[in-house]
Amino acid sequence: MERDTQRELPSLQWFPGHMKKAQRLIEENLKLVDVVVELRDARIPAASANPMLAEIIQGKPRVIALNKSDLADPAATKAWLAYFRARGIRAVAIDANKGKGMKQLTQAAEDLARPKTEKFVKNGGRGRAARCMILGIPNVGKSSLINRLAGAARTKTANTPGLTRAKQWVKIGANLDLLDMPGILWPKFEDMEVGLKLAFTGAINDDIYDQEQVASLLLETLRRSYPERLAERFKLTGELPEKGYELLELIGRKRGCLVKGGVVDTEKAVRIVMTEFRAGKLGLVTLDDVPKEDSKPEQEEPSADSAEGRP
Repeated sequence: MERDTQRELPSLQWFPGHMKKAQRLIEENLKLVDVVVELRDARIPAASANPMLAEIIQGKPRVIALNKSDLADPAATKAWLAYFRARGIRAVAIDANKGKGMKQLTQAAEDLARPKTEKFVKNGGRGRAARCMILGIPNVGKSSLINRLAGAARTKTANTPGLTRAKQWVKIGANLDLLDMPGILWPKFEDMEVGLKLAFTGAINDDIYDQEQVASLLLETLRRSYPERLAERFKLTGELPEKGYELLELIGRKRGCLVKGGVVDTEKAVRIVMTEFRAGKLGLVTLDDVPKEDSKPEQEEPSADSAEGRP
């Protein structure tokens, strides 16, 4: 059986009711914090950025944390950090599961919040910790990050997108208080490639799209950018098929995913491909390229002083 997975990208839209509720919750509580920590997936630094956040946070100082950096291409992560720095945006690479980058992240948050906390004291208020809000799309690791910073399992974690739904305050030492908010996606993906990358990494619930088609498109993407990883992981020899579905069948045969008559059980092959990719077993992979110089850049951060007057 042959399929042309390149004919069209799947239509991936996912904005359940609790996402709209989460957006309202964020807007209502923004005034409580001094700085926003925007968590993104280091494998897809552009695709995992919620375009609604720029409007929602209303100019609040922010630091971008590229989580799951242990699964991303180190050279690409370094290039993305340089890209953000060149635009005046604080950014750090972290691995919430192993604790990498925690000190740099908390320092960045405290630095960005300091003008607000110092002004508070100068105006006669009692000294207090910096207050941060953790924001990001589902399944980028917010709960794991807070657990790591707090040194204990303070929030419930899972690999199901959208699990964390209620706001939670978590004290991090003497100098930082974190406000965790539910993850939110945006109502419509203008670029279907963005939705596809979110599906690859698990930010979109697997039950809402054709998993076989998405797995085939992932294999086509990896064949273009990281063919040696596919060959090594699945012990493939010779020239790799161009079409993702053919690659999926080949991998299924290599892994013994066969049913009666020697037919490949593609459902089982899909689970193998998606699970191993998301676990980093296909190597360190980054799917987003740093924008070219003539591309529209990320919005530069406002200075701390200019942000003080905002709620």
